[in-house]
Amino acid sequence: MPSSHHPPGARAGAARWARALGSAAAGLCVAASVLFIAPTAHAAPQSPTDRLPQAAADTDCRPDGLHGTPGVDVPYCDVYDADGREILPNGLDRRVIGYFTSWRNGADDRPTYLVDDIPWDRISHINYAFGHVDGDHRLSVGPDGPDNPATGMTWDRPGLEPDPAFPYGGHFNQLNKFKKEHPGVRTLVAVGGWAETGGYFDPDGERVDSGGFYSMTTTSTGVNHEGIETFADSAVDFVREYGFDGLDIDYEYATSNNGAGSPDDYWISDERRGLLWEGYEELMRVLREKLDTASAEDGTYYQLTAAVPSSGWLLRGQEVHQVVRYLDFVNMMTYDLHGTWNHFVGHNGALYDSGLDPELADVYGAYDGIGYLNADWSHHYFRGAMQAGRINLGLPFYTRGWKDVEGGENGLWGTAALPDQDRCQPGTGLTVPCGDGADGIDNLWHDSDPVTGGAIAAGANPIWHVLNLEDGVVGDYTADYGVTDELVGAYERHWDDTTQNEWWWNSTTNTFLSGDADRTTAAKADYVADTGLGGVMIWEMAGDYAYDADAGQYVMGDTLITDLHERLSDAGPYGAAKAETAAPAQVLDVDVDFGGFALGDNNYPITPDVTVTNNSAGDIPGGSTLTFDYGTSAPGTMGDQSGMGLTHVQVGHDRGDNVGGLDGDFHRVELTVPSWQSIPAGGSLDFTLSYRLPIAQPSNFRVGIGGNEYAITYDAPREGTLVDAPDPDPGDGGGGDGGGGDPVDCDAPAWSSGATYTQGDTVTHGGTAYRARWWTRDEPGTTGEWGAWESLGAC
Repeated sequence: MPSSHHPPGARAGAARWARALGSAAAGLCVAASVLFIAPTAHAAPQSPTDRLPQAAADTDCRPDGLHGTPGVDVPYCDVYDADGREILPNGLDRRVIGYFTSWRNGADDRPTYLVDDIPWDRISHINYAFGHVDGDHRLSVGPDGPDNPATGMTWDRPGLEPDPAFPYGGHFNQLNKFKKEHPGVRTLVAVGGWAETGGYFDPDGERVDSGGFYSMTTTSTGVNHEGIETFADSAVDFVREYGFDGLDIDYEYATSNNGAGSPDDYWISDERRGLLWEGYEELMRVLREKLDTASAEDGTYYQLTAAVPSSGWLLRGQEVHQVVRYLDFVNMMTYDLHGTWNHFVGHNGALYDSGLDPELADVYGAYDGIGYLNADWSHHYFRGAMQAGRINLGLPFYTRGWKDVEGGENGLWGTAALPDQDRCQPGTGLTVPCGDGADGIDNLWHDSDPVTGGAIAAGANPIWHVLNLEDGVVGDYTADYGVTDELVGAYERHWDDTTQNEWWWNSTTNTFLSGDADRTTAAKADYVADTGLGGVMIWEMAGDYAYDADAGQYVMGDTLITDLHERLSDAGPYGAAKAETAAPAQVLDVDVDFGGFALGDNNYPITPDVTVTNNSAGDIPGGSTLTFDYGTSAPGTMGDQSGMGLTHVQVGHDRGDNVGGLDGDFHRVELTVPSWQSIPAGGSLDFTLSYRLPIAQPSNFRVGIGGNEYAITYDAPREGTLVDAPDPDPGDGGGGDGGGGDPVDCDAPAWSSGATYTQGDTVTHGGTAYRARWWTRDEPGTTGEWGAWESLGAC
């Protein structure tokens, strides 16, 4: 299932069609040395091309920044309006995406959640969980048969009669039947998840360690192009055959961090860590282009989306998340941010950082106080690369929790280590103690230990069950889950106004449970509306609740989704533009690539190599400027190690910590092509950046030449005219000031120790005038040639 650190509590399978889930370890960052690398220009290896930018084809409805497949007339207007916003059903202004799981099908005599339980009139998308990558690198849901929940099962319940129009049964038959009544709701098949990223379960419930995404996308030495082609072709066939509107990739995880993902997959994932991101990026490119081609052939648009990590630790190993260019939208897994893989007790899905998270206590100082285990941080990570409307916030309709918690405020920010650390789940307890998970009646949706068959203690419960615990009710369903415990003590709900999260605390058993009920869900819906995000993603719909007055207990229902629908139907249009300002009308054919990342925890500080390639027919001369945005997920202290004179034009968040949320979306920087270099037609320029927390790929590039500003094709802008780089005016230096500079301002005020200065401020100090390049409190004359203070000359 989509999981940011560790899988939510989907149990270990119904009857023969099991979904066994595992555990994941958290990680720590290690510092690396910083080197100075001069910028390098490369001459053209071949003649410059006059190709059109990817944005040129069918720009009427294509979302800003979405990769367009060259030479394919993609029918974007089937799904998007003239502004590039998705056309949503049910009166919604923002998406409400719900994961529907295959295993709550009744085969195990537990409560069911079937297709007719979905609130079709209040959602926009349904993600079917899960398909898998089979041993032949093809998309599959297993062999057909009456026990296959996807294509074979039937249910003896009014309203779930099979539709004879479809040559298959199961959930797929029902999804397509209900889509006839609700044609605006889109269905996507989700592939992978925690338990089936690196393998799959056969009809007898036995896990097949096929390698899954890992072996399909990589070999032991590089990208598995053949495997990717096979999978992508099968995926197109699959969505066509079973009537899906697209594909949702839940690959957990293509990160270079050792110990990430399911421990069942370490045999292949850890071996290939340095290859995984390249393979993932190629997979998404091929899927995008094959789905685009199929869309053009079928006259219906197929979406490509992904469940993406939200933890800074996992994202550190995913370069700058270059795959966002291929995705209609991302579903941030903004949950599982704390769990029993370690002993730090915290929120399952905090909206904001509080500055008090003990898991981050040792690293806050390294990042200017910015905490990265919260949804707001994740939002700003992705916002640096794409418009808000292509980002969806994940909501956990389930809990995580610990017992025997020590310290904290009603358990929050306390600790709960498993007493016998020799009994930690695989992959946990390696660098910090594993947690003492809540169990028994506090762990209804437990996973099963593949070795012992017993419940894995993780405090995993649907919201409807924890509401019964709060009311002191032992539901009549508990025995169906193998839970026979008596309820001990009382559960009191608490609210954290800083993180905007609620939790339940049992002071008798010192049990802490955290998940999204009504108050948190409302706060997050309002956050989505206020920030222009595209919507919400729910794991999983079966965790929503209703109250059964006759039974005197909470049960599966749609209360939270109903509230989401109400709030997001009156939210206004989502943000459809990547940049905060309009793009220039003229576009240069220039691409930007990022590489050279250190692997995993060695990727600190983060020092990628950047290659700017000029595909136009004109040279970009020395003295030209390059400006771009990067997300405020990292402090506004980016530097360059290549003498490009990087300065901050804008610092979007400059108060240090992010308690209560980051202040702005972007930092904006400017670099200058050295006067003695150029970026020739067909050639490139290399330089190296340095920053401390992960960012998604920088965006909104502008090239300044001779006083004119140009957008570039790298950003896949929706509009603009493709032009060649112009010849600079003689003596102009291509856009610089010719070295003459501005007059020295000796009337500027004297520098004051402790004062704060922003970009453009001038001061005098020690007989010299200085101008601030960006926000600073440093002393002029101490920051170096390319530091915060630019020397204007002696007074």
